[in-house]
Amino acid sequence: MDDAELEKAYDAHAPGLFRYLLGFTKCEADARDLLQDLFIKLARGVKDPALNQKALVYRIAHNLAIDWLRRQAARGDVKQRLLGELDSNPQCSHNPDSDLLATSFTSAMQTLPEEQLAVVQLRLFDGLTFEEIAAVQDVPLNTAASRWHYAIEKLRFILRPLYEEII
Repeated sequence: MDDAELEKAYDAHAPGLFRYLLGFTKCEADARDLLQDLFIKLARGVKDPALNQKALVYRIAHNLAIDWLRRQAARGDVKQRLLGELDSNPQCSHNPDSDLLATSFTSAMQTLPEEQLAVVQLRLFDGLTFEEIAAVQDVPLNTAASRWHYAIEKLRFILRPLYEEII
């Protein structure tokens, strides 16, 4: 990929990729590091003719995030970092209802298996289609769709009491 193509790819995908990686790392610095690693890979010429550019960059991001999680798990500090980041999140300090909703949603998302969590993040926050998600995760389309279905059902079940309380 030449410099102009790399710049266009960065402009088009970096914000979404950063959000996606931040969903895994829960730490801006780590997400930035992974994003930089991703664009270094692209600059070195990583290609997959079977994927469009968006699916390719998200596949690379997914693989980098999974590798990062494995390294963190090996160190045994993933849960400590997640809890620390959630406790110190400045976005959740305004409104008590917003705090409750954000805390409940974050807790519910943490209950999802890794594969389902990734699909929810890609679909809700990054706007990928199921076809693109399947390409990113290197799974059949039906697997991506079923992971979405199971994740949404679990989130509904967990968040229903809060919904009924608010309404």
